[in-house]
Amino acid sequence: MSIATRDLTRAFARPRSGLGPQRLLAGPKLGSGESWDEHCARLDGPISDRLRRVPPDRLIEAVRRSGLRGRGGGGFPAGDKLLAARRHGSGAVVVGNGSETEPAAAKDEVLLRLRPHLVLDGLEVAARALGARGAFLVAPSPAAWDSVTEALAERADRHVPVQLIEGPRNFVGGEETAVIRWIEGGPALPRFQPPRVVDRGWRGLPTVVQNVETLAHLGLIARLGPEWFAAVGTEAEPGTMLITLSGAVERPGVYEVAIGLELTKLLGAAGPDPKAVALLVGGYFGSWLRAPQIPGARLSRAGLAPLAASPGAGVMHLLPPGSCGLRESHRVVDWLAQQGARQCGPCAHGLPALAEAMGRLAGHRGQASEAGAQLRRWSDQIEGRGACRHPDGAVNLVRSTLAAFGDEIELHERGGCSGTRLSNLPLPPWELRPA
Repeated sequence: MSIATRDLTRAFARPRSGLGPQRLLAGPKLGSGESWDEHCARLDGPISDRLRRVPPDRLIEAVRRSGLRGRGGGGFPAGDKLLAARRHGSGAVVVGNGSETEPAAAKDEVLLRLRPHLVLDGLEVAARALGARGAFLVAPSPAAWDSVTEALAERADRHVPVQLIEGPRNFVGGEETAVIRWIEGGPALPRFQPPRVVDRGWRGLPTVVQNVETLAHLGLIARLGPEWFAAVGTEAEPGTMLITLSGAVERPGVYEVAIGLELTKLLGAAGPDPKAVALLVGGYFGSWLRAPQIPGARLSRAGLAPLAASPGAGVMHLLPPGSCGLRESHRVVDWLAQQGARQCGPCAHGLPALAEAMGRLAGHRGQASEAGAQLRRWSDQIEGRGACRHPDGAVNLVRSTLAAFGDEIELHERGGCSGTRLSNLPLPPWELRPA
């Protein structure tokens, strides 16, 4: 379950003109879940009717031709993942990952509550493509669980049995190997790799783990074709994606946007504070963009790469005026250090050291320059040495903070700070943090 606030009155999808077509969030008015009858009427019948006429190899080829990349943050081509598992023959397993353990994220919750049948369509597509005997779906909250349970009851002709699993509450529990350990009944902690999960995953079987947004796209590609999917977005990164936007905006929530959209258009639809300090792009493993960097930047991996940023899993937070980027980043890095799996040295020792140095960087005791030098050196020592990507994600945020807030570092070195308030950066309550 996501450990962000579950008050989705702020996170229901918001359509705005100029952001691209509504695909995943098309259907009943926003805030209303789509029933089975409504889903079938809108999309011309059950997905199972279509899948009976399409051989598995053609399904996988259609997904590959669409150019769909995973929407969980890694961006791996969805068709290549299916093909890798398919090469092992029948007996593969499909896992829909809706754990959404990123505190600032809400897109998986919105999809599972509003469009559960679209996600279940995607599970059927993946299962059909792999000849899978079963599938798992990880839900982030009791409300999402109830929505999916009701949807499953409506789908009497579902192609593959789906076992619904309550998601883990720890941040690293959303990583694909941690999700597999969780549904096997173990702790939600990453496994050392290799082997890859597409080779040996759940109980040693080839396993495809896809984010629920990726699955929802699969459900539409199987119905409408790869050319339809690639008609929006960019050539290298086609389609739409869901963005959870919070912070200094009048209308926070989940937005569906065409990939390649200008960031200024997305922020404009949400009503940004014109005096906002910076934009965090890509969530808590992401990067800070200062206000002058935002005009001209586009929402894609290629569009953000020159700014050392990436869309990640589609999480953005606009830092309000009066907030200190160093203090806010310290809060996040400190939380990331506490959320580590502690299965390797970089996680057990490196991240707490980074958090301590970030605290000195954010302080007002003239230690900012020394702390900054230590953070740069320790980040180089930690990167690439962790058992999973958790240490690397924290390092990315640290480096971005140092690059984005150089003026604030100088001010702190002189004993000052531009911050007059705490941001509303989503972090879970203390009682949900590990001991």
